[in-house]
Formats: sequence, C-alpha cells, structure tokens
Amino acid sequence: MTAGTELDLETEYNNRARVPEHPAILEAWRRDAAAYRTARAPLARLGLAYGPHPRQRIDLFPAEAEETARPVLLFVHGGYWQAFDGSSSSHLAAGANARGLAVAVMSYRLCPEVRLAEIVDDVRQAGLFLFRTTHRPLVVFGHSAGGHLTAMALATDWKALAPGVPRDLVRGGLAISGLFDLEPLVETSINGALGLDREMARRLSPLHRDPGRGARLEAWVGGEESGEYHRQSRAIVEKWRALGASTRFETVPGANHFTAVAPLADPASPMTEALVALAGR
Repeated sequence: MTAGTELDLETEYNNRARVPEHPAILEAWRRDAAAYRTARAPLARLGLAYGPHPRQRIDLFPAEAEETARPVLLFVHGGYWQAFDGSSSSHLAAGANARGLAVAVMSYRLCPEVRLAEIVDDVRQAGLFLFRTTHRPLVVFGHSAGGHLTAMALATDWKALAPGVPRDLVRGGLAISGLFDLEPLVETSINGALGLDREMARRLSPLHRDPGRGARLEAWVGGEESGEYHRQSRAIVEKWRALGASTRFETVPGANHFTAVAPLADPASPMTEALVALAGR
C-alpha cells in the first residue's frame, strides 16, 4: 500500500475531521438521551446487567402500548469500538417506542481494554440475555461500529451458541453507516486501539460471512458520508444478496456520519418504517 493510499484511507474514515461541527452534535446526543431517559423513567428498566463488567449493561425502554408478540429491538452504539456507551443513544429509541416496539440500548466493553472479538461476544451475550429475559426474538440495529456489530449478530448461528435458543433469534438487522470490511482500517490510526492484523480483520468482517438464506439486512448511509462508507454498505448488500439474504441499500439525504441516525427518533421517518417492517406484524 502506498503512502498516498494510506492518506486517502485515513481521510475516508476520519469522521470527526470530515464533520468539524461534530462536538455540538455529540453534545446534543447526550442532552437528548438524558431527557429521554427522564421522560421514560416510569417504564424504563435501566442498567440491566448481561455480564459482570460495568459496561455490560442494557437500558430497556418498553413501549407504552407495546405489541408483545413482536421482537425486541436491540440498538448498538458506534465509536469505532473504542468510544461512547449506550447512554448517548437513549433518544434513538423514541421512533420505535412510539410505534409500539420495545427497544433495548446496550453498552459494551471497549478496545483496547478488550479485543474486537470480545466486543462481538458482548453483543451476542446481550442478545442471549434479552431472549432469556423477554422470551422474544430480536431485531438488531446500530450505528457505525454498531452497524458492524449488527451484521455480526445477524450472521451468528444462535442455536449453536447456546441450547434452547432459536437459530433465527435475530429476525433482521438495520445497519446505519456500518463497517463491514475491516481490512482497510488496518493501515489507519483507528487501528491503534484495535490492534488488528489483516487475518483478524478479515475474520471479523461480516462481508466475509454467510448470514444464511432468508436473512434480512438494511444498510443505510448518510448522503454526505465518504465514498468508503457508501462502498462498504453497497458491498455487503450485494454480497449477502448473492448468498440468499434479503438486503436493501438506502441513503439519508443530506446527512453526515453523525446526523445519519437522527431519523430513528422520528416515528414517521423512512428509517423507523424500515425498523417496523423488520419487526413484522
């Protein structure tokens, strides 16, 4: 790889540099998430432990008029597997909650304290915890690194992972600004905390996994995001469709990497409609 290509990849994946106003957006996330937790306090079940680590926690937001025969939605936050937790994303449950769907917002351990494979395991353990707690299947959705973890959850053989769990525990996934091919990150500064080599990056890339026939994946990306983010989402949609999955690529017009998730808070947005469709009737 040439120095020029390395510089291009650094630019393509450095979302904070691409969006200079990101501090104000992130502060709005924190403010809106805290307000939503307060508003939902009578119903919400906060800080549910799915493991012993302080970050292995789930905030569960039931809907007021919940359709309990439908899946629970599990949201997985972003941050390049090395930043944030679920507390900055609580408000993103608003759209689905208003449509009668329960939403769980999870946190997970971060790199470099743990390796990326252990974060994938955190999502699986959170999924098993929710199934054992609610006795309902899941739809997983996530942003950025959470989009990667969404696809990894969808490609998991849940029945092989734990006895008594249905193979199709995850009924569908919606990945927003996701990362599905990790090999380009190996030569960027992002990998300083991740510690990936090329073999490990390929093994942990959902692009190179078979989700099984009938899997359902929506890949959304902000219209103003870098070409690499568009390539990543298009690539998994095309690859998984060829393997027999039902896939769709969509853009959020005018959105950057940080504003692409905003439609989740709107019960009438096309993105929320996609979640409702994944949850079925």
